[in-house]
Amino acid sequence: MQVLVVGAGVVGLAVARAAALAGHEVIVAEAADAIGTGVSARNSEVIHAGLYYPTGSKRAYHCPRGRRMLYDFCASHGVPHRKCGKLVVATSASEMERLEAILKQAKINGVEGVDIIDGAAASRLEPDLACVAAMRSPETGIVDSHRYMLALQGDLEDHGGAVALNTPIERLRRARGGWEADFGGADPQSMTVGAVVNSAGLGAQKLARATDGYPAERVPPLFLGKGSYFSFAGRPVFSRLIYPVPIPGGLGVHVTLDMAGRMRFGPDVEWVGEESYDVDATRAAAFYARIRDYWPGLPDQGLVPDYSGIRPKLTGPNEPAVDFMIDGPKEHGLARLVHLFGIESPGLTSALSLAEGVVEALSGESLPRT
Repeated sequence: MQVLVVGAGVVGLAVARAAALAGHEVIVAEAADAIGTGVSARNSEVIHAGLYYPTGSKRAYHCPRGRRMLYDFCASHGVPHRKCGKLVVATSASEMERLEAILKQAKINGVEGVDIIDGAAASRLEPDLACVAAMRSPETGIVDSHRYMLALQGDLEDHGGAVALNTPIERLRRARGGWEADFGGADPQSMTVGAVVNSAGLGAQKLARATDGYPAERVPPLFLGKGSYFSFAGRPVFSRLIYPVPIPGGLGVHVTLDMAGRMRFGPDVEWVGEESYDVDATRAAAFYARIRDYWPGLPDQGLVPDYSGIRPKLTGPNEPAVDFMIDGPKEHGLARLVHLFGIESPGLTSALSLAEGVVEALSGESLPRT
């Protein structure tokens, strides 16, 4: 079966690879001039352990499973990564209840090695850290996300698949035995394929609305959650990732490290009406205040605007976060079509596990659950 995957971000490439490994003929259509230029290129590059996600959710299933798969993939494909570990910190007694709730959920989710240590023990691990307690997550890590996506593309192409850049998909129409896809670009045409996976990230809702026969009421709203990052001007002072207890809309302004040895902070949460990736330098004031809760030694003028990303959220300000939305034939009734909505964090970590589920869903089978 010929499968069209729309979007060459990390999830789209993982789905395309899984479909190719399953014996399908796969084409990935990407509107941009390179792979992984959207949501996948503008995140923390963290391999998440799976601590926070509600029991029975797709995140709770795919994140821990995808994390184990990702470490194996990185090892076998030479993708730079490091299992550096993470501390989730309570900076006051009032945060202890939330920290203990995270520990409980992490254990329910099957995350290995998690425990809570007191502030003194945390300071022995990270001397510059100030907290009353911390939860250790030794399975958390970091990855070179672009090298990861190149490895996925390599596997896809080794199994006969292809990536078509500068190829926006503008409409999907039902055709005998599958779907007809209209694509734009320099040479607009249409092609008929057996199955379609919409992994267009921020453009997923637009393509869903342009899908013949797909009920408009099934298209969820899209909220743009912008997250800005500031890098530290000096040498890193932490050897692990440091996260505060979560805030509404995200995981708080945390310490991230990258494979080049840089330390940065972010993301915050800013609700915006359109895509814009400029980093507002005035947001640094709020960063200083939040960071100094757990790193009082952050020097003045220590933060430099770095980059920002947009998360494709399905709920807006002051609304509870919702799960990944994987809408396949068993849900909407249209054969060989899967729409993916709201695939934000931990999408990078979950991608390999999600991909297997999506390929199964193309045939109308149930997605794997806990």
